[in-house]
Amino acid sequence: MSVAVSSKLNKAVREQYLKLPQGDKVQATYVWIDGTGECLRSKTKTLDFEPKTVQDIPEWDFDGSSTFQSEGSNSDMYLIPVRMFRDPFTLDPNKLVLCQVLKYNRKPAGPYYCGVGADKTFGRDIVEAHYKACFYAGVTISGTNAEVMPSQWEFQVGTCEGIELGDHLWIGRYILHRICEDFGVVATFDPKPITGNWNGAGCHANFSTEAMRKEGGIKYIEEAIEKLSKRHQYHISVYDPKRGQDNSRRLTGLHETSTIHDFSAGIANRGASIRIPRGTGQNGCGYLEDRRPAANCDPYAVTEALVRTCILNETGN
Repeated sequence: MSVAVSSKLNKAVREQYLKLPQGDKVQATYVWIDGTGECLRSKTKTLDFEPKTVQDIPEWDFDGSSTFQSEGSNSDMYLIPVRMFRDPFTLDPNKLVLCQVLKYNRKPAGPYYCGVGADKTFGRDIVEAHYKACFYAGVTISGTNAEVMPSQWEFQVGTCEGIELGDHLWIGRYILHRICEDFGVVATFDPKPITGNWNGAGCHANFSTEAMRKEGGIKYIEEAIEKLSKRHQYHISVYDPKRGQDNSRRLTGLHETSTIHDFSAGIANRGASIRIPRGTGQNGCGYLEDRRPAANCDPYAVTEALVRTCILNETGN
């Protein structure tokens, strides 16, 4: 028998946050079996309604290259809800959702079903407390998942319009630091907190305009990518607080990143500067993901840069 590091976290503190009301929001935790055929994975999505049947729960996607289910250059995989359960951890109205995994061509990737373990996941108490606190505060938190490095987590904010995104992300960060105080834990947004053969930490920006989201919007996405390709150095200079010095440790071309020196783009490619999600490519409309911003970026600056380049058509570095 072994004891996980997370067992030292104060469970009473966790309960304090889990008792906060969450309004009309629902947490749906998608669970699937990874490419090993024996380990379980999960990520949580915010819904604006309580699903009554599994058919009410939307499909989602994930990075299959981090779960032994795809390669990094073609990494988008689909989570197809097949059965819904009540969530015994965060309680009603939240749900556990067992998912089948489909590859990019929507064929089964293997015999996948559900689970998890204290030897693989560290700090979940903090993440769940943060999720509920963001609901309570009115932060538009839309999802969360454990990341590639041990004790590394991601939370997503949005959908937001313009600088509203920065408002919500900054308060989300503040709430996280305050909750970590309660648990006696330090959170870092450093883009490369551990040197060596470990993934860094980014603040990937999903960006779209109304034209991009409408039928035929892929044309406008491709036009935006072309504009971004001509201002790579400008964007790098505003995507971390040290004008690219922090990101130089993360954007090496390894660990699901592009190199800081070159611009690239591709469908479902997590090794590119700009990823076009698989669903966007297939539907011909949607959004682009700028994977260059560092985890410690100023979201106001990132939003400004994207608007200046993609909407105001500014040029030059």
